[in-house]
Amino acid sequence: MVRITDDGVFDAPIDKVWKYVDDGMMHNHTSFKMTNVLEQKGNMLTVQAEVNNPGGKGTHKETWKFVFNRPKGFDFEYLSGPMKGSRHTHSYTAMGNRTKVEVVGDFRAEGMDDAATKKAVLAYFQEVFAEDSAALKKYK
Repeated sequence: MVRITDDGVFDAPIDKVWKYVDDGMMHNHTSFKMTNVLEQKGNMLTVQAEVNNPGGKGTHKETWKFVFNRPKGFDFEYLSGPMKGSRHTHSYTAMGNRTKVEVVGDFRAEGMDDAATKKAVLAYFQEVFAEDSAALKKYK
């Protein structure tokens, strides 16, 4: 397991960020698509996702668990797939018309050493953050 931290600032107030996170139809990413809700109890949501394979060749299915702690953030755990056992927490801090997001977690990836895992996870977070930032600018 490798400990990874990252952060960024969305150009949107926290209420808009949460509205976007909750909008399954608008909250899309190029690297994955949530395809099925497997379980929902209180603030816990377990979903199945279709995830792009490294190198862009095909996809595979993974199961993820979210525990939402509004407005503070959410916890995320990989229940299946090549990152099974990895966990991270997204914490949101309201800053007026902006929202800071901090991500801290412990990651493992099948077939990858710690350095390669860290590089892949940070690249993934950068991609997802850029997509969310662009979407939030257009989101009503």
